[in-house]
Amino acid sequence: MTDDRFHRAVYVISVAAELAGVHPQTLRIYERRGLLAPARTAGGSRRYSDADLALLERIAELTDEGLNLAGVQRVLELERTVEQLQAQLDDARRAHQRYMDDLTARGFNPGGRVPAVPASRAVTLYRATRGPASVIEPVARSG
Repeated sequence: MTDDRFHRAVYVISVAAELAGVHPQTLRIYERRGLLAPARTAGGSRRYSDADLALLERIAELTDEGLNLAGVQRVLELERTVEQLQAQLDDARRAHQRYMDDLTARGFNPGGRVPAVPASRAVTLYRATRGPASVIEPVARSG
């Protein structure tokens, strides 16, 4: 089913209630509590979409598990937040992958082994001893 059809509000309240297995008054209560926001016709009649019906199914699952409507509302808010954060994380991962691909295309070796340094470019490191700060001893030269 296309996303457009999934969100198209086509069901009147009686049909939506029957499909969801609840009383029409329950849908009105859910709307008042902010759990559901059906579309409205120019005349003010409620119209429900398949997305609304899926939300009603989720609400039923949560209430069957013992949550009250305030708990259901909080869970739905948290689920929406998780979806948003997951989308942001996916975007960041794609951007990072594009960056890594770009580095690789330019000849860098991200994530690979550090290349060996030729002896002609090796550096001698020094480490301060425990004595006065002015006394230093050479550390074994690598390479």
